Amino acid sequence: VQLQAYGGGLVQAGDSLRLSCAASGLTFRSSTIGWFRQAPGKEREFVATIFRGGSSLAYADSVKGRFAISRDNAKNTVNLQMNSLKPEDTAVYYCAGGQSLIWSSMKSAQAYPYWGQGTQVTVSS
Repeated sequence: VQLQAYGGGLVQAGDSLRLSCAASGLTFRSSTIGWFRQAPGKEREFVATIFRGGSSLAYADSVKGRFAISRDNAKNTVNLQMNSLKPEDTAVYYCAGGQSLIWSSMKSAQAYPYWGQGTQVTVSS
């Protein structure tokens, strides 16, 4: 299983950025894909997730209304559209996947067995 996150970069506050996660080696349609982030000196935290099938989504309160997660099953890709970025969104963003997740555990990093390498997002003020 391989997850590759890309699309990070350096932007200014208020700008938008789209991250993508390309997955291979797993049955994508039946996989739940989540995004987590880790800022320097802080714990890894949940950002957003999209349940297998794509009908159920969840967001951290800190990004709700600004970020949108979507999936393209034809391309085995999950996207994270990030709008109105703030300096506090600066972190390394990781995508994670799993095929046997239950809804109640989807905000927990420990529930995801597969992880990508991370992509840096830096938002300047």
